[in-house]
Amino acid sequence: MASEESFIKEVTEEVRRERLFGYLRRYGWIGIVLVLLLVGGATWNEIRNANARAEAQVRGDAILNALDAETPQARAAGIAAINADGDAAAIIALMAAAQATDAETAGAAIDRLETLAADTTLAPAYRDLASFKSILLRGSDLTPEERIERLSPLTFPGAPYRPLALEATAYAHIEMGETDQALAILTDLLADSEVTQGLRQRASQLIVALGGELDAS
Repeated sequence: MASEESFIKEVTEEVRRERLFGYLRRYGWIGIVLVLLLVGGATWNEIRNANARAEAQVRGDAILNALDAETPQARAAGIAAINADGDAAAIIALMAAAQATDAETAGAAIDRLETLAADTTLAPAYRDLASFKSILLRGSDLTPEERIERLSPLTFPGAPYRPLALEATAYAHIEMGETDQALAILTDLLADSEVTQGLRQRASQLIVALGGELDAS
């Protein structure tokens, strides 16, 4: 009886082995393909990361070379000539805007900033900053009313540069002789916990200069 059970067990195991080998012969190529895909994907990802690092290094070297130029105009032109897209393009445009010192470089920077401000593929923080810098660069080319209108979308709660946009809005109201509106904005800024110490100090000084009163608390 024991030998019969042993024989049945051996036959069963042999059948299982045959089935396993049959499955491997029939479907083994799927496993090979999966392995190749995994290895290929990892290799492609590494190549892509290496290319991205190389491009970032080349871009960084180009920025440093541009910043080494002797004049602001040359620095602005050198930075503006650097090709980039996405967030990198926004950063480069903002750096070029920081070097704008005359009508020509400012005009080129404004054009680039406004293009970025309208680019919905960029993060809102970059778009808002590009819009804000564009408004500042335009300066007196915009009337106070125009500045207030263009700053308005940047002053909504939660906007990344809301405190700075509100400060600029207060200055526009001052230019229009609307002291009460400016004081109201500046007072609200002082109550905002997200306002930096530097901005808080500027707002306090401006309130006093306008004849307003600071909260003693």
